[in-house]
Amino acid sequence: MTSTDVLIIGSGVAALQLAVRLNKELNVRIITKSKVRTANSYLAQGGIAAALGAHDHPEKHFIDTLEAGRYHNHPETVQEIINAAPQLIKNLSNQNNVFDKDQNGELLLGMEGAHSEKRIVHGGGDATGKNVMEYLISQIEDNIQIEEDTFAYELIIKNNRCTGIKAKKLNGTIEYYYSNHVILATGGCGQLYPYTSNAQTVSGDGIAMAYLAGAEIVDMEFIQFHPTLLYINGETKGLISEAVRGEGAILVTENGTPIMEGIHPLKDLAPRHIVSQTIYSYLKKGIKIYLDISKINDFAKRFPTITANCEGNGVAISEGRIPVAPGCHFLMGGIKTDIIGRTSIDGLYAIGESACTGLHGANRLASNSLLEGLFQGEKLSEWLNTSKIELNETTITYFSTNPKMLNLPDVQILKELMMERVGIVRNELDLKKQKEWLNQWDALESFDSYSIDDINKMFMLTIAKLITYSALKRTESRGGHYRSDYPYEDDNNWLKISIIQKREVEKKNEHIETALAT
Repeated sequence: MTSTDVLIIGSGVAALQLAVRLNKELNVRIITKSKVRTANSYLAQGGIAAALGAHDHPEKHFIDTLEAGRYHNHPETVQEIINAAPQLIKNLSNQNNVFDKDQNGELLLGMEGAHSEKRIVHGGGDATGKNVMEYLISQIEDNIQIEEDTFAYELIIKNNRCTGIKAKKLNGTIEYYYSNHVILATGGCGQLYPYTSNAQTVSGDGIAMAYLAGAEIVDMEFIQFHPTLLYINGETKGLISEAVRGEGAILVTENGTPIMEGIHPLKDLAPRHIVSQTIYSYLKKGIKIYLDISKINDFAKRFPTITANCEGNGVAISEGRIPVAPGCHFLMGGIKTDIIGRTSIDGLYAIGESACTGLHGANRLASNSLLEGLFQGEKLSEWLNTSKIELNETTITYFSTNPKMLNLPDVQILKELMMERVGIVRNELDLKKQKEWLNQWDALESFDSYSIDDINKMFMLTIAKLITYSALKRTESRGGHYRSDYPYEDDNNWLKISIIQKREVEKKNEHIETALAT
């Protein structure tokens, strides 16, 4: 059997961008826990931000990114990615018809929250992620092998270097995959909350694996709750893109009172954490909130995916308003990496939402996520294409086990408690309650003998701990992290990142040590 030069875990935009831009003589294997098209990237309605307008400039995009991120961003990283964005979009646009254009063949540019200019490119109206993904899938060649329904659950570390992963098939078979380079592109952790825009498979697996292997994890307290998910009978039914508000929709109560007046100068286009917190404050009082779309002409034509989802769930677009609630949308933190994705473990890389490059800071600016994935995929491919590392680990071994049972909490209980205690609004009392509740379950030394379902639950509990501990440590409010007991930013003490790394210590339940770095 041929060796695997590059092993990619995940199948979103970052993963596929990397795969198709690697040299064709490299053997590439993509492993995904479900299907290639079951990824957050495929669901992305919004677009990709780039300073392409006649009156726009990357410096404006840079300033908007820092403002949304509450200056917690890594400025050099922001500068490099933002400066690269226009050419990256032009290259994609020249190769295919993935993006929407006007009658003159020029890219259509839209406005989204916290942007100072129209700079969002879309594909298929509100199907940008799908369009980009389908284009990348069409570029897959014979050197790229894809294995679906394969659940990666443990990193193989040899001589302080990641040399591969363990994974399970649906029938319980365990497989060892060895590779010269291992890339985690597994997305965020939206499924830790009851309301989320994320795909069903996005539950923090890659971050949990990296943490348990000893990699540095950073900024897990910063979670973006998207203000507008379709909300029907207590359940969320998909995303209502921020582009809808960019086109003129406003948030109102049932009697039509605008709720963002006087809250922020940008009103309904304020940064997402502000809009989410405002909606949440009304919902906690039992007041329903709607997105008034009555002033948007040809809504169904402009937003066909949203229209189909609304009408499929019994919401008539002709009535001019959509019931909404905020839900978990994006994790700004993750596996600490440099700009191309190198982690604190040799041979291990992370790209896309599972990584934290410092681009997003404390709150992601709208439509910067697909941009980051495309950028990182391209940059990491350039680096790997010149790498000469050869580990000569070519074998893949197989064996089956009879799964053991674990006494773990119901996932829905975990989700509800995370929303209640570690959600949009947090405080010390609730965070300590959640920490105590989570400490009932310790990470296992080995997952080999357990089912995929139980391993997934253990990963979710691990990620929940990281978020809770980080949120408890940060005694201020910044971006996606809001503490009602510390409602203001504290630049003197907290304009820094919080790194969490697994440590081996003697006391039980004390396997996490938090270090702070400027």
